[in-house]
Amino acid sequence: MSIDRAMFRFAGVMVLISVVLTQFVSPYFVWFTVFIGANLLQSSFTGWCPAAKIMAKLGLPAGCAFEK
Repeated sequence: MSIDRAMFRFAGVMVLISVVLTQFVSPYFVWFTVFIGANLLQSSFTGWCPAAKIMAKLGLPAGCAFEK
C-alpha cells in the first residue's frame, strides 16, 4: 500500500470518527471535521502532510501525491 492510499483511508476513517463524535458526544466535534478538511485542502495545494511524513518514516512507499 502506498502513502497515497493510506492517506485516503486515514482521512476517511478520521472523518467518520468525527461525524460519530459530533452526533453522539458533542456538536463541537464538528470542528475536528473542519480541521481534517482544511488539512486535506492545504495538502492538495502544497503536497505536504504531517501524517504522510509519519507514514513515510514507517516505511510505506511513496505514491504520486506525497513524495518522500
